[in-house]
Order: sequence, then C-alpha cells, then structure tokens
Amino acid sequence: MQELIVAIVKGLVDNKEAVSVTMDEQPREDGTFVYHLHVAPEDMGRVIGKQGRIAKAIRTIARSAAGKVDQKIAVEID
Repeated sequence: MQELIVAIVKGLVDNKEAVSVTMDEQPREDGTFVYHLHVAPEDMGRVIGKQGRIAKAIRTIARSAAGKVDQKIAVEID
C-alpha cells in the first residue's frame, strides 16, 4: 500500500524527495490500518486539491486496493 500511495503522490508534487508514507504499528480498534502521508508544505495544496477532491481520490484508490487483499485502511495527510 505504501508504494501505491507514494507512486500516486509523486506524480502530483514538485518536491518528490519530501514524499513519505508511514504506517501506525497497531491497527485501530476496528481493524483499520492508518497510513500517514507526509509532503513538503508547499506541495500540501496540490495533494489536497480544491475542496479536498484529490485527497478524497487518493483515499478511494488506496481503500479499493486494500479491499482486494481484505484489509481496511485509512490515509491521513500530515
């Protein structure tokens, strides 16, 4: 999942070296694994998009891919 999220986001940002994804050690109580996306401050607007549309699309694609391997995930943009 981390590679998928990084691949999507690197296509959107200018500072590709600042893109990183970390995962929480333990899943939430409902079994959801949380991935934290970190980008450079100047690229934050590109990743979120107008009214959060790009962020929502990233989350949708990631959840869809996780569903194929019977996993529940959440993507948080930090």
